[in-house]
Amino acid sequence: MRILHLYHDIMNLYGDYANIRAVEKILKSSGAEVYIDRISLGEKAQLEDYDFIFIGSGTEKNRCVVLSDFSKYKTELEKCIEIKKPILMTGNSFEMLGKSITLSDGLSVEGLGIFDFIVIEQDKKRNTGDVIFTTDFLESPVVGFINKCSEIFGISSPLFSVEMGLADNNESKTEGLRHNNLFATHITGPVLIKNPHFLKYIANIILEPYAELALNTDGLDYEEKGYEITLSELRKRQEEMG
Repeated sequence: MRILHLYHDIMNLYGDYANIRAVEKILKSSGAEVYIDRISLGEKAQLEDYDFIFIGSGTEKNRCVVLSDFSKYKTELEKCIEIKKPILMTGNSFEMLGKSITLSDGLSVEGLGIFDFIVIEQDKKRNTGDVIFTTDFLESPVVGFINKCSEIFGISSPLFSVEMGLADNNESKTEGLRHNNLFATHITGPVLIKNPHFLKYIANIILEPYAELALNTDGLDYEEKGYEITLSELRKRQEEMG
């Protein structure tokens, strides 16, 4: 079973590499042999050869650098999304999938155009905070932290509904993007460690083509306890805020 970590060195803020570690651990415990390829700028991977693809968060400058290189994958990436290959993009990495990114200095950069949304950066202002999100494919909420300086407009298939915290923009009640098995969110820190139920969901999708393998969730006690504590503390804060 092959995992691709794209731009592992330049898009790797907030410990997002641990999402890969989490997926590797649960797949191995489920009986899979796991191989991880780490590909960066100037290199080339065949996306269809992989069982799971991940891109993490980077600085706004690095995201623009990566966008120039990432464009070579547009056709392959569109195909992977349509054939329902599991893909996770965290932080500002998924902003590259839209029509355009308007930078804080007013310059507009063309995105991959796979989806119709647009991204507008704020002038030197960052929005940060803890979040509680819900979604129809998970019974329990998703928790995490967001640190961004952008607003997104025009996402037609959001990943999450916002219960507490930051949305795509100030007028929105949703966050992130989902299309088939593409999961994209600004949550960093890393989202699959903080939300073991989300990890299990993605691992099940990865394992689906392998009938001889069954998901084994042993060894997630620490992560599950951490999730329970985090959710409890955020609920308390939510109540205090009214």
